[in-house]
Amino acid sequence: MIDADDIDAKLLRALARDANQSAGALGRRLGLSQPATWRRIKRLEEAGVIRGKQLRLNAEKLGFGVTVFLGVKLALRGRVSLEDFERAVAAIPEVQTVEHVLGLYDYRLRVVARDLADFERVLRRRIMTLPGAGDVEANVLLSEERLAGPL
Repeated sequence: MIDADDIDAKLLRALARDANQSAGALGRRLGLSQPATWRRIKRLEEAGVIRGKQLRLNAEKLGFGVTVFLGVKLALRGRVSLEDFERAVAAIPEVQTVEHVLGLYDYRLRVVARDLADFERVLRRRIMTLPGAGDVEANVLLSEERLAGPL
């Protein structure tokens, strides 16, 4: 855990909203010089608080109008390694995230598809044929809101 002050928290909130802001622009908003802001960002990166910057694509504008969250329960516990399943599912381009979770299902996947027929194809031909894939529950995303982080 890092000793973060109020300025660090404000800096992290500003970067969470838009990670492309320059240290100079951030500094002006926070009452800091550009070098002081840059040093704070570097310290937060080195401490592992900032793990990187992500590009967020608009899947719908790229032709992927359907997002589905899948709960996947492995059918053959002990006979299929988690690593084999994870490696196989990560190779499917439509799968955006793979999360190993605790609960009714073993994995939670975020899958994008062009439409429901395309999703059905991905489900039948790619996901259900994965080593160890068992029960699956699908939840179609209707809308999504970006929530503020814990700061």
